Amino acid sequence: MSDQAKKPFSFPTAYTILFGLIAFVALLTWIVPPGQYDRVMNEDLGKEVPVAGTYHEVEANPQRLRNILLAPINGMYDQSSGTARAIDVALFVLVIGGFLAVVTKTGAIDAGIGRVMGALKGKEVWMIPILMAAFAAGGTSYGMAEESLAFYALIIPVMIAAGYDSLTAVAIIMLGAGIGTLGSTVNPFATVIASNAAQIPFTDGISLRVAILVLGWLACVGYVMRYAMRVKKDPSTSVVADMRADNEAHFLKGKSTTVVEFTTTRAVILTLFGVTFGIMIWGVSAGGWWMAEMSALFLGMAIIVGWIGRMSEKELTGTFVDGAKDLLGVALIIGVARGIVVVMDDGKITDTILNSASGAVASLSAVAFINVTFWVEVLLSFFVPSSSGLAVLSMPIIAPLGEVAQVDRHLIVTAYQSANGLVNLINPTFAVVMGGLAIGRVGYDRWLKFIWPLLLILIVMLTILLSVSAA
Repeated sequence: MSDQAKKPFSFPTAYTILFGLIAFVALLTWIVPPGQYDRVMNEDLGKEVPVAGTYHEVEANPQRLRNILLAPINGMYDQSSGTARAIDVALFVLVIGGFLAVVTKTGAIDAGIGRVMGALKGKEVWMIPILMAAFAAGGTSYGMAEESLAFYALIIPVMIAAGYDSLTAVAIIMLGAGIGTLGSTVNPFATVIASNAAQIPFTDGISLRVAILVLGWLACVGYVMRYAMRVKKDPSTSVVADMRADNEAHFLKGKSTTVVEFTTTRAVILTLFGVTFGIMIWGVSAGGWWMAEMSALFLGMAIIVGWIGRMSEKELTGTFVDGAKDLLGVALIIGVARGIVVVMDDGKITDTILNSASGAVASLSAVAFINVTFWVEVLLSFFVPSSSGLAVLSMPIIAPLGEVAQVDRHLIVTAYQSANGLVNLINPTFAVVMGGLAIGRVGYDRWLKFIWPLLLILIVMLTILLSVSAA
């Protein structure tokens, strides 16, 4: 054995991590007592919400091997969290892959990257705060999450061509949208739903949330810029340094040194490319769109781009299918991640965990109450990553408890959305995290290695702001 080369430790893939979590949650259904709250329909939310003080034990439904294997499949169709079904998100991702492949085939993206690099020569680092501000605006206004998956294939090549790495691009998108959601101001899927469930106007406490948004954005921008500049100066310091050549070949399609002519046709295609994303943002924020409409938009634009790029029918369809195939792994991860919630709900332990957590915050002082509430919501967020799902589940139970500790309900709402936003920067049960990392080809262990100091900074910031406000 001593003569044999020892295999180095390899961190498990996202699929293994998620299946392990499904098995762990299934094991908990054999240990944790099953229980449920009574629920009533909230007409304003259009959802059933739990009623405080009605928790009771129910018949156990421990999850077996069959349930574990069915969980990723059932996860594709589950909508109990109040968000889009995973299968809708997965289809959206596949269509995006096809659309991006068609646009890339025309040479428009390569030509556009060359034009951007020429215009920002020596000033590429300033793309980081500008882009992160745009994503933060999406997060704080309408809770940008699944929609952000559409931007990875656009921004990653630009960052790599500018001398950074794929992780820089992933951080720009994930931290940008994530800090916007953490510091939600008018986000209907977090602030508005949680305030409604807590029976207060959503504008209550908005000044504190603006402060969290601004300070959090500054911390994230400074952190990413510092990392990006270090990588550009010394590529060996990149968290994904060993994948540099492979990533350049993958994301730049081997054309990083090739000058692609910026023709009128390619200019038109790039204009349509930008218009497509603009229409998507308008549709989600003002037009009532969701996954089906967004998928149809990208499908239609792929056909238009193929026609403008003078692609034959076979070339267009073949390119589209190949692009969708490239993101098939991402689509599968989304279903597996949602399977964890399915097992927990079917095993009747979701409400039990909530009941135990709410008991932990009872009869505490104001400062202690708000901090314990924050960490309770952190725990719950790992099991219920959906901001709207967690709001509907926890606010009707925890918000009334604040009256005993003399903590305003708007502060409890802020603690909830801050905790949920923080966890969803790293949450392996959140499809947006695992999907974004898969597109960027960044291992989950490498993401944790990159982000943990920033998480500590954000935790300290949130603890101070919540404590001062409660006091």
